[in-house]
Amino acid sequence: MKTQKVIIFGTGQIAEVAATYISEDPDAEIVAFTVEEKFIKSKTFFNYPVIAFEKLQNEYDPSLYYLFAPISYKDMNAQRLRIFEKGKLLGYKFYSFIHKNCINNAISIGENCFILENNVLQPFSSIGDNCIIWSGNHIGHHSNIASHCFISSHVIISGSVNIGAKSFLGVNCTIIDNIKIGELSLIGAGALITKDLPSKSFVKGTPSKPHEKLNSLKVKI
Repeated sequence: MKTQKVIIFGTGQIAEVAATYISEDPDAEIVAFTVEEKFIKSKTFFNYPVIAFEKLQNEYDPSLYYLFAPISYKDMNAQRLRIFEKGKLLGYKFYSFIHKNCINNAISIGENCFILENNVLQPFSSIGDNCIIWSGNHIGHHSNIASHCFISSHVIISGSVNIGAKSFLGVNCTIIDNIKIGELSLIGAGALITKDLPSKSFVKGTPSKPHEKLNSLKVKI
């Protein structure tokens, strides 16, 4: 028997991905999608009804249904935070999705988390509320990811690291042991972090450059 009836916020690509994954959860049942009324483009999505968020309480009792808001990192996670807080004010609990192929040894994972396949959450790690952890990441032992963060793919977070709230970690970045990263920090793709960072830090990634010698070769393709 399905124990969690879930309403997904959003009708974009991440909502499509979320619906695909949640359909594999034997304990969850999708019942509807919701967006703010001005953004409704169709009455249905994935063959489920689309309900105006402003009217959601009228049709779905907060005591009987769970919200799930897998919203992107846009505006440093501000939109996901806004909807999470609104949903809580309306009285809804939030569903969290943890993929069956995630190696999960975390001591705690909050509400409205979306944790995809092939993540490794080592012992004594913890994840706050409203976090998205895309596929293939390593969260080291005794590390803490604060609420409202977005961890993209193939990120290495070593042991005893603290990631501040509302931060974004780009693809393939690496953070060595015992590092503290302040809230609202943006770490670019491929960056290597070896020192503590204050709040609102921006660390550029390491984009590759064309090799001059190879670029000058006259090779027909």
